[in-house]
Amino acid sequence: MSEARKLNKRVMHMSYRPIITNVREASSNEKSGLYEFIINLADGTECRAFYNRFPEWKMTNISRLQKTPCPVCRKDFICKCMESFTGELEQQIVENQWIDKAIAH
Repeated sequence: MSEARKLNKRVMHMSYRPIITNVREASSNEKSGLYEFIINLADGTECRAFYNRFPEWKMTNISRLQKTPCPVCRKDFICKCMESFTGELEQQIVENQWIDKAIAH
């Protein structure tokens, strides 16, 4: 990858800010404490996040669903860009109580 493309990717990554608009439960195994959630972002991106409930809620994996190109790298196939936003997404999930809302439905 050329230096210009690497720089462009870093700039796009730095300027992208994911904003959660909805979280819904996709599947769960309450006994083992494993949950799968679909996270909708304001820009139309959808992600699949896996959580372990024990000893406390913790995101174990996140990936973008291939419905739209990645807002960071613009690829329309598998990429790992959303992993770098785990902290921001988890903060929004906690602050807005998205898990509680998703499980309640």
